Amino acid sequence: MENLTYVTGNYGKYVSVKEKFETLGIAIHYFEYDLEEPNVNDISFISKEKARGAYDKVKSPVFVKDTGFYIEHYPNHPGYPGAFVKRSGISSHVDALLEVMKDVKVRNCYFLDCLTFYDGEEFYQFFGESRGRLSYEMRGTDKKEAISSLWQVFIPDHCDKTLAEMTKQERSKRPDNRTDATSEFILWYQTHYLSNSFSLTRK
Repeated sequence: MENLTYVTGNYGKYVSVKEKFETLGIAIHYFEYDLEEPNVNDISFISKEKARGAYDKVKSPVFVKDTGFYIEHYPNHPGYPGAFVKRSGISSHVDALLEVMKDVKVRNCYFLDCLTFYDGEEFYQFFGESRGRLSYEMRGTDKKEAISSLWQVFIPDHCDKTLAEMTKQERSKRPDNRTDATSEFILWYQTHYLSNSFSLTRK
């Protein structure tokens, strides 16, 4: 079986994903590299192009995971920043985001994940979503598994803590009806790819 490699420049993303694979006895490799992002606000398209670039670097099956952050009532720009989290700089300037949002009462927002696996022949994509609301201040501390500083201002539905305030167990058990792209991929990888059964519709 060829190596399975996760390509990302964000070590926190790797730590979070690695733990999920390890619980099922699947080893993954880490290739640290910041992949170029197409200037298109489409998380699926961006993820697929980054997977293509990752395969060109590693020359073996790879996966990438991209996350969009959508603020439904961002002033004059609903849904901002969307797939442009990194490009907008919003996760590096959370205090500035809170200043822009300080008078906005309806603070609904959500993370949308897209994980793309590419084996050199076919692309397979998996999606996950976590809905919640934006806090009025940064709460909690940076954690090694955090995918961004937005964890300190995102309160999942049916919760009263930000992701950064929660323990690892609280995050895994939180009652927000989220879906998880990584878990969906692991299930597929076990049942379809490792068994060489490609019954899933190819994308």
